[in-house]
Amino acid sequence: MKQSIYLETTIVSYYTSKPSRDIIVLAHQEITRQWWPMAIKRYDVYISEVVIEEAGFGDMESAKRRLEALKDFPHLELNDKVEEMAQIYMERLEIPEKSFRDAAHLAIASIHHIDYLVTWNCTHLANGEVIRKLMKINESFGVHTPNYLHTRRVNGGMRDVERPDCSGSSKGR
Repeated sequence: MKQSIYLETTIVSYYTSKPSRDIIVLAHQEITRQWWPMAIKRYDVYISEVVIEEAGFGDMESAKRRLEALKDFPHLELNDKVEEMAQIYMERLEIPEKSFRDAAHLAIASIHHIDYLVTWNCTHLANGEVIRKLMKINESFGVHTPNYLHTRRVNGGMRDVERPDCSGSSKGR
């Protein structure tokens, strides 16, 4: 049985976006582009309506590319339990209201027992402090905590990271 991954929106954004002038972002884009074809063969890939909603934001041409790349992936359900945990994460992880979708990504991956949450978002998701707090919160509620992955290639695969390298990413994306 394949392991499961939840693609957070930054992954599809880096995969489909035009090459950046920022060398760090450009490197993340290239890593993501190399990783994508391998990942869709090796893992059961999931997204959610939150990913679809975020992918549809912004420039219409860019949104169209993102949505096209996501069209074949199954969607994880946004249910009462997901909404409840997202609210708990907002409060306990001190996620600002404007970033409520980040709490939703955490809740979706946790409640649906996803093996890996894949993201370049280092502000509210792939952040060592957030991960430590998330593990404690989830343990207290008896909820699964997904591992975090970056799309960095190691021997053709992904590596599980507790503290992803987010250098050069002041926005977390």
